[in-house]
Amino acid sequence: MARRAGVSIATASRAFGEPDRLAAATLDRVLVAAGELGYVASQTATARRTLGVVFPDVANPVYATLLKAIQGQAWHSRHRIAVFDADEDPRREREQIERARELDGMLLCSPRLPDDEVLGIVGEAPCVVVNRSIDPLPSVLMDTEFGPTQAVEHLVALGHRHVAYASGPRGSWADARRSLTIEQACDRHGVTLTRLGHQAASIQGGRAAAAPTAASGATAVIAYNDLVALGLEAGLSELGVTCPDDISIVGIDDIDLAGAVTPGLTTVRMPIARCGALAVDLLAEAIAGTAPARSATLGSQLIVRASTAAPAPR
Repeated sequence: MARRAGVSIATASRAFGEPDRLAAATLDRVLVAAGELGYVASQTATARRTLGVVFPDVANPVYATLLKAIQGQAWHSRHRIAVFDADEDPRREREQIERARELDGMLLCSPRLPDDEVLGIVGEAPCVVVNRSIDPLPSVLMDTEFGPTQAVEHLVALGHRHVAYASGPRGSWADARRSLTIEQACDRHGVTLTRLGHQAASIQGGRAAAAPTAASGATAVIAYNDLVALGLEAGLSELGVTCPDDISIVGIDDIDLAGAVTPGLTTVRMPIARCGALAVDLLAEAIAGTAPARSATLGSQLIVRASTAAPAPR
């Protein structure tokens, strides 16, 4: 068909997968050649789907990055997306998932509702879960073990023997997994761990955790995410506790701001964009039924910056 139309194979393929990328005359030539040869494009090549994407909070930079990656991958696949923001409200999340279920397929990003409730709402609708495991739904996970373990080992190597963990939102799967990993790593190295209360996954949440962190006596703190870590640094500074002289701070995610602040934030880099792109591909498989949808886990990595140092002599 490509030879008959006088175009490359890639151009012929775009005529059915991305027709708006071709000049009108070129597209006409390919379609005429296809008709003469009796070619019928497969449904999966021509179908345009609307994908519902449910977020806990689209204002969070992590979810903004995830949304951009999802949007980009959907655009390349010629699909549309509809965004739903639960605003960290379980009742609103329930309603948003119900609305997304009416579309061709949905991506649930870090849902907060219990597993059985999510499964009950989703039913048989094509669905992929991002950053949480809900069996038997396919999922794309960001590793919660390797990077956080590296964070503890980094602090131990610096000489810290008392670490605090500033928890994220209650009901967060990632928070529970990160907390368990940090606990196990601290146990292996004989490090005292103080778990702080659940806070919002925001700078304000970090500020709220500053006083309990200072009162804990820990010489280092690992935060649920970078926003909490940055809020901690600001709140501790207001209490006269400086980073890293008085306390070391570690975040998780490696958002752009982490490397732009002073001191630069030591953090666990998460593959956020790759996670979003892969989730779209898995959802397309689930919708088309051409292959069994699967699950995947993408790796994490500690990035060391200036917010961590050896503890001050006592």
